[in-house]
Amino acid sequence: MRYEVFYGLGATNFLGELGGADQEGTNFVRDLEFSMTRPLLSIGIRYRITETISSKTMLSYGWLRGDDKLTNEQFRHYRNLAFRSPIAEFSNQFEYSIIREKQGHRYNLRRVRGLKGFKTNTYFFVGFGVIYFNPKNKYNGKWYALQPLGTEGQGLVPTRKKYSRISMCIPYGIGFKYGLNRRLNIGIEFGARKTFSDYIDDVSTTYFDNQMIREARGDVAAYLADPSDHTFPNQTAAYQQRGDAKDKDAYMFLILNLTYKLYTTRGGLPKFR
Repeated sequence: MRYEVFYGLGATNFLGELGGADQEGTNFVRDLEFSMTRPLLSIGIRYRITETISSKTMLSYGWLRGDDKLTNEQFRHYRNLAFRSPIAEFSNQFEYSIIREKQGHRYNLRRVRGLKGFKTNTYFFVGFGVIYFNPKNKYNGKWYALQPLGTEGQGLVPTRKKYSRISMCIPYGIGFKYGLNRRLNIGIEFGARKTFSDYIDDVSTTYFDNQMIREARGDVAAYLADPSDHTFPNQTAAYQQRGDAKDKDAYMFLILNLTYKLYTTRGGLPKFR
């Protein structure tokens, strides 16, 4: 038996079109808006294939959020779009330990001769997963799911199809574990998720004719498609840039884990034959 179960608490942060740093939209942590960090829960099981390679299956649930009001970059601030979305991720990941736990005494007794074990484990991980999201925005105090409203004209013309709220992701990152005793480890893990959707925040391509949206879907849909103050109407006219379809959305997880070894040797390590 080489199985471990783990439970995690952590934080998420979104990397996409909305909000971000006070500059034109850029990639990865250079566009991070720290105040949009939201909570995360995770649970999973790990199987130690060899002493250095493990397979991990985990389920995570958290929240993502972005808001153009928080950036001073002129175009995005004027655009005034915002969203929040649950993010549910089911993934399988492979870990490679570069500094692994080693066999040693069960206890750290002074003046006891013998090999002292390493309590730490440092590993890199990569995998694949399935995600579910459902972007919403608020109008007059009520949250509305944005995908059914077709804020970029989805479903109104043949060339604009509705997007799926289920997509794939590639998790990758680094983790550290520290042994508390034979059974328990605590650890911290930082990972990014490359996704295959650009609609986690409901923004990807260009504006659509707002009057057509209003006639087909109503005033709420028209407002949430273009909540700018219309000071510069040409910036939000039909077919002007609303997002950047070339860059898919991404997000990050930072997780504090508690790991329980289901079965170990007397030294606190899994048994390899």
